[in-house]
Amino acid sequence: MKIQSSLLVLVATGVNSFTLPSASVSTRQAMPKLNAETALRFSPDEEDMFSSADLASFDPLDLSTDEFGNSSESQASARAVAITAITAIAASPLAANAAGPDWGIFEGRTLSLLHPTVMLSMLAFSISTALLGFQWRRQRTLGDEISAMKKTLPNLNGASSVSAALATAESAEEVDSMYVSKLKAALPLQKEVDDLVSERKELASQGNRDKHFNQGSLLLFVGIAFAIEGPLNTYARAGKLFPGPHLYAGAGLVVLWALAASMVPAMQKGNDTARSVHIGANAAGIGLFLWQVTSGIPIAFKVIEFTKFP
Repeated sequence: MKIQSSLLVLVATGVNSFTLPSASVSTRQAMPKLNAETALRFSPDEEDMFSSADLASFDPLDLSTDEFGNSSESQASARAVAITAITAIAASPLAANAAGPDWGIFEGRTLSLLHPTVMLSMLAFSISTALLGFQWRRQRTLGDEISAMKKTLPNLNGASSVSAALATAESAEEVDSMYVSKLKAALPLQKEVDDLVSERKELASQGNRDKHFNQGSLLLFVGIAFAIEGPLNTYARAGKLFPGPHLYAGAGLVVLWALAASMVPAMQKGNDTARSVHIGANAAGIGLFLWQVTSGIPIAFKVIEFTKFP
């Protein structure tokens, strides 16, 4: 503001310097008649000591007169340019924002606390999404586990289960006692298979695959959006960022989210390596998220201390 005021004074002083010079002795003699109260007065002896050039106003660029001696239009033009310059300086956004912009509600307590609130919710949402992912993985791998267990069962002779084969074997005319013993020994294993089949049907009815994908997509969008909103809010409130564990953990978390999401196309094609990277990145992200929340608690207390509603 001091610089702006100095510029205004300088321009205003410059405008007053472009006054009409006296071009002749007759003009000089007429000046007291035009402005008798403020014009300079000289005695006859003093007048001879000054020439018309001595009484001329300071005009280094010769803006007050043209080649024909016309001065009123040039003087008006110079004043218009000066006034325009003053207006431009006064309306300059750099001058107006020199002390820092006023972000209003964006630097208040409401939006400042929105970041920790949303990110804490995203941590719980991340854990929920991870559980859905493991349930979908369980559903997908149960088929292989059931198939492997069925291979260890004795020959059922076309029966649908061990219990059905046992009933058929015991009701035969000639009972094969050894075969019946094997079937009876396989009954616990058959029960395990039946339980796994029931679990698989229950998991399939929950739609965990689609839920996991939808929640993961929402987590990626909201999490990254508020990971960016946090530093922006800090800059609006304090005028600078504060590099430290919290900021670095947030940046690393965004990278891990992006890495996990980039593995999805390969996972859909059955790539086990991509699936392992996806799981590992998300597991590391949850760990980093827990650390970030811990490091963000002192920051949240400072926000409460130094901000006001809204």
